[in-house]
Amino acid sequence: MVLVSKLGRLHSERIAEMMNIWVILPVWLCYDNGGVDMALKTALIVILCILAFPILWISVVKLIRKLYPFPAPAIIGRFLDSGYRRRIQLPSQLIERSGIREGMKVLDLGCGSGAFTPFIARTVGEKGKVYALDIQADMLAQLERKLAKPENRDIKNVKLVRANAYELPFDDGFFDLVYMVTVLQEIPDRKRALQEVGRVLKKGGILAVTELFPDPDYPWKSTTIKLGTENGFVVDKTSGNFFNYTVRFKKL
Repeated sequence: MVLVSKLGRLHSERIAEMMNIWVILPVWLCYDNGGVDMALKTALIVILCILAFPILWISVVKLIRKLYPFPAPAIIGRFLDSGYRRRIQLPSQLIERSGIREGMKVLDLGCGSGAFTPFIARTVGEKGKVYALDIQADMLAQLERKLAKPENRDIKNVKLVRANAYELPFDDGFFDLVYMVTVLQEIPDRKRALQEVGRVLKKGGILAVTELFPDPDYPWKSTTIKLGTENGFVVDKTSGNFFNYTVRFKKL
């Protein structure tokens, strides 16, 4: 009863919106008397059913995370670092949108099992360096094993760091660029984390935030922009579409 009460207080408006879309519309389609063509009605019902699962999944996980914040569990590290994911989120596209270039000192904040870390490391090259940071030792262990594989043994410019986003173990103005991929919304105190990111970035440094639908923490692009601009950054460029976008900020 306590859980239901909390959910009701926190999310009554969201639940009302879901009811409008996913209950009222299907009921109207089912009981409409000739106002909508049968083929169109069937198609709309099928589309709603297909969309309902990811929408429901995202909504339920968001509700749980509101009450009990936790990072993505290490058990899903293999999926996060899969070839399937990289077909959805092309590393080359991520690098271009984020503004990552040769010679940069880059922080991979919330690196997880390192889906993009080797690609970033090869892009910055020998003159650059990537600091792969995560709060979970198990995730970093997966990345360490990945870097030890024969195909990655040429990579010598990655340093693994276990820390949280609130206390980054780096000097002020240390990085040229910080990037996060489906990470920012997992951090309970995003304002504090962004202030810390601003501290370790050089003046004019880049913060690149990439989000992917249907990640359970997926935010609207406007939400990401608002977070950045309210915490000391200005928008440099936005790229992508609803399903996969990157907002690139600059530190003033």
